[in-house]
Amino acid sequence: MLALGKRPHPELPPFDYLEVATAPVVIEQMDAGGVDLAILDGEAAPAGGLGIAKQLKDEIEHCPPILVLTGRPDDAWLANWSRAEGSVAHPIDPIRLTDTVVSLLRNRPAA
Repeated sequence: MLALGKRPHPELPPFDYLEVATAPVVIEQMDAGGVDLAILDGEAAPAGGLGIAKQLKDEIEHCPPILVLTGRPDDAWLANWSRAEGSVAHPIDPIRLTDTVVSLLRNRPAA
């Protein structure tokens, strides 16, 4: 959230963030709708963002874009497997993160 700020690009409206800590709450919030982009921690335990991303893509018909934060650049294939539309590796580069988020939001399909 600090890397992106409230308004990372002038073409996008200001961001509102919803931070959750457990897989069940992520799924509950995504099921409820109103989420434009999900950023998941691929290194979280016990349920990692990669598995949650795959579950969301398999179960939600009009799932918003998902960005997964991975432990290293070589894990991009895991993000691809999870069907996430984007990935950014640790250590987080704020410019790369912002570019990826803006691209995903600009190119998201209409619900």
